Amino acid sequence: MCPCCGFRTGCGTCPVCFWTDDGRREPDAEGLADGPNGDLTLSHARLNFAIYGASHPRYQEMVRPPRPDEQP
Repeated sequence: MCPCCGFRTGCGTCPVCFWTDDGRREPDAEGLADGPNGDLTLSHARLNFAIYGASHPRYQEMVRPPRPDEQP
């Protein structure tokens, strides 16, 4: 399950929100890490997804809606 959007996409970079799973979860959702998501925190990515439908506004054209089998 994607830690950003919550859909069951099962891959490294989620096609629904474009978050790259770097292992961060709730305890460190506010923490920054050098990694594939740059300086974007998981909490901020979740907020962006709620507003823009993508982990960052620049990814809006790169995401797709979740498929029925990806629903949580």
